[in-house]
Amino acid sequence: MKSFNNRAESHLTGQVELDNVGNGAWVNQGYCGSPPPLPKAVSTIYNPEPLYQGNMDKKPPSTDLGLTEKRRGCCSFIKGLWGTTLTENTSNNRELFVRTTIRELLVYVVFLVDICLLTYGMTSSSTYYYTKAMTDLFVNTAGEGGVKFQSISTMADFWTYAQGPLLDGLYWTKWYNNQSLDNKDQSFIYYENMLLGVPRMRQIKIKNNSCKVHNDFVDEISGCFDVYNDKKEDDFSFGLINGTAWTYHTEKEIKGSSHWGLLTTYSGAGYYQDLNRTKEESAVTLTELLDNLWLDRGTRAVFIDFSTYNANINMFCVIRLLAEFPATGGAIPSYQIRTVKLIRYITTWDYFILGCEMVFCVFILYYIVEEILELRIHKFSYFKSIWNILDIVVIMLAIVAIIFNIFRTVKVDKLLGKLLEQPGIYADFEFLAFWQTQYNNMNAVNLFFAWIKVFKYISFNKTMTQLSSTLGRCAKDILGFAIMFFIVFFAYAQLGYLLFGTEVESFSTFGKCIFTQFRIILGDFDYDAIDRANRVLGPIYFITYVFFVFFVLLNMFLAIINDTYSEVKEELSSQKDELQFTDIIKQSYTKTFMKLKLKKEKISDVQKALHSGSGEIEFKDFRDALKEMGHADHEITAAFSQFDRDGNQILDEDEQDRMKIELKQKRVCLILEVNGKPNVMIQLARQVLQLESSVAGITARIEVIMEKLGLQEKAKGNETAGKLPVPKNDVSFECIKY
Repeated sequence: MKSFNNRAESHLTGQVELDNVGNGAWVNQGYCGSPPPLPKAVSTIYNPEPLYQGNMDKKPPSTDLGLTEKRRGCCSFIKGLWGTTLTENTSNNRELFVRTTIRELLVYVVFLVDICLLTYGMTSSSTYYYTKAMTDLFVNTAGEGGVKFQSISTMADFWTYAQGPLLDGLYWTKWYNNQSLDNKDQSFIYYENMLLGVPRMRQIKIKNNSCKVHNDFVDEISGCFDVYNDKKEDDFSFGLINGTAWTYHTEKEIKGSSHWGLLTTYSGAGYYQDLNRTKEESAVTLTELLDNLWLDRGTRAVFIDFSTYNANINMFCVIRLLAEFPATGGAIPSYQIRTVKLIRYITTWDYFILGCEMVFCVFILYYIVEEILELRIHKFSYFKSIWNILDIVVIMLAIVAIIFNIFRTVKVDKLLGKLLEQPGIYADFEFLAFWQTQYNNMNAVNLFFAWIKVFKYISFNKTMTQLSSTLGRCAKDILGFAIMFFIVFFAYAQLGYLLFGTEVESFSTFGKCIFTQFRIILGDFDYDAIDRANRVLGPIYFITYVFFVFFVLLNMFLAIINDTYSEVKEELSSQKDELQFTDIIKQSYTKTFMKLKLKKEKISDVQKALHSGSGEIEFKDFRDALKEMGHADHEITAAFSQFDRDGNQILDEDEQDRMKIELKQKRVCLILEVNGKPNVMIQLARQVLQLESSVAGITARIEVIMEKLGLQEKAKGNETAGKLPVPKNDVSFECIKY
């Protein structure tokens, strides 16, 4: 009965431990789940129902098991689908943490492959060659007098370019052998790129007297035109006054957009002139503008906008040529060529990308739910991790990309429909091209963050932890030292701007000075330009900057990181090895390999049995079987040799029968021998009982001796205390004598 009670207590203890393990993953109060059901083995060993029947008259009131099971099923589904290291209690369970992280990593790898297909699927090397072809034609092609767009330096050069290389590049009506093209009313640049609509020229002007002339020069200088400022922009009609080229139009009226030039940012308003669909008519229009002085002292910028479409590669090329006329005089040309894919779904590959986009949307919904669950559990502490913030950034960028993708598709269809109805109007693809470029940039940044996020799932590895731990530990030191570094860095930037800004282009603005100094650190600099600008202070500036910034400060950065890395590496080497990602992989590999090996061995055994079909036993099989039972090698060899009469190391059927008969006879003899000596067993049992009683008596005597020794120690302590002076109010103690 006592053994039964001990067994019941052990089962109860095991049940409590299993309950604690089962509930451990659900300690989080933010999760709506419930503990998993008890294992069948435990329920079989310990069934609490008899305890109710033996100690109580009735069972506890029953609950709604159906509702409980439904809740368990729902929560188990959510736990399995959106279970992460932040929703699971993995702090005390390393294996659960590693396995959950691996599951997250596998799901994320699928998402990463999908976003890579989306990003690279709509990108082609043809984009570069299309851009290069347009650049060579409209920027690098020279006209009469060797004037090309990049060499424009005056207003006269601008008109020479506009009436020469520009018109020649826009209107292609003949083959290289002067044979006319089939479609004379439509220009196909390079015979492949259709000119959409008509080109547009737009200029922005500044009001006269927008600045003040010094009194000493009032008589000699008439009028003053300040640098460009949208508040000083001229909005009065001039020249012929009739037509859009001579009348001011707001940005809203012409649906324009601002542009960031080399000098400043220009608005989308101004005076514009649309060219014609033929080269001859456009040449007449340009001549009229030239003769009536369309460009004057107040002109600050001239834009030339047009778009082309190549059906072979399904690409749009939106081109903007800009000539800035600063208040200093002269001209500064610049250009912007955007090659984009605005019509998305034509080929089979495009529709495959459409499927990837749908999968991408499903993934974003999945991760949105995941982040909501994690926020619900961790509240504001969720934002303490940089990885969680990165998750939100990736999701937000993806949502914006999805919204723009829908907007772009609708907008392009609408614009192309309008252009087909009125082919003689200006095709304004600038807005769409700009936002398509931003969309591509956003996808590139999102893909970058998505790849960086991989470190979130592999950083638990001991090797990967070194990088994150090193950067995290030395962050404060680097931040403190960075303040000193940038004080010196910006001091040199201001010095370079003031010393060389008037002569050296790379120091012409403070922003360029900053980038130039970074280039000096990397070894990319033009020392001759600095030396020509200032033969005395130039070398001093260069030598001191390289010495203090490059040799001293920059190497101190590296020293801080190097020392911290050594400390982290030493600490990690002394730490106890935990379960790693590779351990889980090795375990899975070993289990799989063992299963395959067992299957292979079973198949091999079956094949051998089928092949032999004689029921013979080889010595190897005989020895392996008896070894597993604990027999020694010499016993196995002796037994086999006893029955192997022919000595061929194989027991045939006759030899096996003889072995079975002899073993049965020996078994009967042993049983008779044991049953014939019952007194021996009884005597042995009595001796065991006598030994137990003797041990119990010795134990009791030892306990008495220990008690006496304890009393003696206590008496000695009282005697020592009695020798000390006792106060009047103290109570005296008597010593116990033995």
